[in-house]
Amino acid sequence: MLPTPGRFPYSPIVDRPDFTWPGGKRLAVYVALCVEHFAYGSGLGLPYSPGLQHPNTYNWAWREYGNRVGGWRLIELFDEYRLPLSVLLNTECYEHCPELVAAHRRRGDEIVAHGRTNSEHQNGLEIEAERRLIAEATQAIASHEGAAPAGWMSPGAHPSANTEDLLAEAGYGYTMDWPMDDQPVWLKTKGGPLLAMPYPHEVNDVPMVVLHDGTAQAFADMAIDNLEEMLVQSEQQALVYGMTIHTFIVGQPFRIRQFRRVLDHLNKHQDRIWFTTAGACARHYASLFPAPSAG
Repeated sequence: MLPTPGRFPYSPIVDRPDFTWPGGKRLAVYVALCVEHFAYGSGLGLPYSPGLQHPNTYNWAWREYGNRVGGWRLIELFDEYRLPLSVLLNTECYEHCPELVAAHRRRGDEIVAHGRTNSEHQNGLEIEAERRLIAEATQAIASHEGAAPAGWMSPGAHPSANTEDLLAEAGYGYTMDWPMDDQPVWLKTKGGPLLAMPYPHEVNDVPMVVLHDGTAQAFADMAIDNLEEMLVQSEQQALVYGMTIHTFIVGQPFRIRQFRRVLDHLNKHQDRIWFTTAGACARHYASLFPAPSAG
């Protein structure tokens, strides 16, 4: 047999128990907004002009636009549409751009731990170093927000083989590192069950726009088509539709202009959609389908 992660069994989506989201809705929709900070002159980080050696002012400044401008414009946009956000936060932002994080706090947005910085990835770290990384990010959010985060998304979407065990050990309720399903899935870990929330690998501005050269219009079209099809599919069973955007990508003015079409379509179907956060969705699912016993 081929190697597998060993954390969950195969389960065809057509053979799941029936349930609904709050209000009898069949489709839960959340938007994950990545708020990130990157080291200048070293480290990893999404490149817009790959191949340039450090210090790479062009790439660093492109990403920094999100903290200075794009993030603020997206807050205004989501205020206008009265929609919640799950903020995937690099905790270095507490030092670098605290005003931006405070603005999300005032909105009541969910804060999801997204490591310390996207200039480092967990995969390849020794287990104690990764444990410290998770602990530092967790404590930073707990001290600033008054409560530890319930959810985790690894920097660069690049967890290690130990990440899920360490997250459960640290008290996390869910992870967003497994884009494998349209419903939450319980994972087995050494620290007990951990819920994997559906996370968008494709309705995500990094692969679509940056890696695949998709236009702003094409990204909006993708998000709308995904919505319309999932509304049809959700007539038969409850589903989760997540979309991921970054302050420095969709936060560009011409992409915001197109992204408004997505929010218009969401609002058009508000009678059929539960607008939520990843954390609220995870809690509701866990209340209906409690974690399996460790045995």
